[in-house]
Amino acid sequence: MSFGWAPSVADRRLLPEGRFAGPMPWVIAIMMFLTALAAAAGLGLSAAARGLGDDLAGRLTVQIVEANPDTRKVRAEIVERALARAPGVVAVKRFTDQEIAGLLEPWLGGEGLSGQDLPIPALIDVSLADGSIAGIRAAEQAVRAVAPAARIDRHARWLAPLAGLIASLKWLAAVLVILMAAATASAVVLAARAALNTHRATIDVLHLMGATDVQIARLFQRRIALDALFGGFVGLLSAIAVLLLLGSHIAAIGSELLGSVGLSWIDWAIIVSLPFAGALLATLAARITVLKTLRKML
Repeated sequence: MSFGWAPSVADRRLLPEGRFAGPMPWVIAIMMFLTALAAAAGLGLSAAARGLGDDLAGRLTVQIVEANPDTRKVRAEIVERALARAPGVVAVKRFTDQEIAGLLEPWLGGEGLSGQDLPIPALIDVSLADGSIAGIRAAEQAVRAVAPAARIDRHARWLAPLAGLIASLKWLAAVLVILMAAATASAVVLAARAALNTHRATIDVLHLMGATDVQIARLFQRRIALDALFGGFVGLLSAIAVLLLLGSHIAAIGSELLGSVGLSWIDWAIIVSLPFAGALLATLAARITVLKTLRKML
């Protein structure tokens, strides 16, 4: 009998169960599948939250509401020049009437915008170098100085509820990963106890031959670690297939918001490392369980 990592023929005779036998590898595969999906969701939502914050932190929209189109045009030009001179402003874009009509058409229809009875406000999009409060206030003061009646909307304020929802979902995904890890450890503990009860006679013989508890625990933890590694990779491959399928559907939708929920190569590296982390967790749980149980058996 050997106690290295690679099982010998004698070790296989002592513990004859194969890695495809018993429910534990498949339970771990299911756990790993759900863990990988939850981890991918959490990492993707974190990337989306960062991208959403970076895009909206330094963005403002200025509305010039005026019924007279000539007056509205003049005031919009004055505001545009004032913003161009404001500190921290990197880009100023005034939407044309055609662009504004295109934005309103899904709600009002093309016929509702064909006449001149409906006054359309002038819209000016402002991009700041950063999203600091000082930069935003400087831009707002520049607008108020030339157009006190102008409406100024911060993009970050519009999507604050969405950002809060994304943050909540991100932490929910983290909690799910922790719960799956705890469930996996519990399954390993139950499997280790069942294996000890099944091989009680073999353990007694090993003790009579002089084997220590650590050597016996190493024999069991190696088998459980191999089972966990096998189940982990089965679950990981299934999760990757699902993620790739979802990614293709998201790309087909063409939504910028959904498209921001992506995974970087670092995120993929974390997901691929999950089976190894699961195997390590299973090994530690099996070792602790076996050693405690063996001490009680003596």
